[in-house]
Amino acid sequence: MNEIPQYCLRAYALFYAKHGSREPFKQAELDWIVSQSMKKKIFSILLRSGWIIKASRDSYRCIEPENAIKGLLEFKASKVIKEAKKPYALTNLSAIEIWSDYSYIQRGVEKSPYFIKVLRKDLGYWKGLFNKNSIPNYVKEGSTIGEYVILIPVDDVKSVDKDGLKVEQLRESLKTAKSNEMYSYAYNYMRKKYGTTSA
Repeated sequence: MNEIPQYCLRAYALFYAKHGSREPFKQAELDWIVSQSMKKKIFSILLRSGWIIKASRDSYRCIEPENAIKGLLEFKASKVIKEAKKPYALTNLSAIEIWSDYSYIQRGVEKSPYFIKVLRKDLGYWKGLFNKNSIPNYVKEGSTIGEYVILIPVDDVKSVDKDGLKVEQLRESLKTAKSNEMYSYAYNYMRKKYGTTSA
């Protein structure tokens, strides 16, 4: 989910109220309202978030508000995770999802958490990666509307490749699934598919 600051929302509202989605406008419209650096920041955030698009080299257009709002809940964390350059392992409910072939699904448009074990020394890298992509992230615990990441710092990461992602070992996911009645369907599914791996 892209976090849009209040001042950017107001700028978008101003542009849309004056121009709708068809009429182009220029950055100069904010010249007498905000500083040069703030103007650049507003346009950068609105462009990156997809709320405005370039109409020409120096003009812009608003996208329709309903499309802008849908974009707030766009899922992109799994793509960012796949492209990461540091070791990780999806864990907890995220690992159960993958090992159970999504017979258990923890995510919806309202709430879509990813639980990731990362090396303690790489925590800054991961926070920077998710911040750069406007994905809310927390260390050990946290929550927000839409998609977010819970980073779990550890001293050693063991993972296996599954479905293009690095996931903690099946044994760990079975233990987690077995520990909570809510995941009993996923637990039974994994036991049936992978045999009697001890949990």
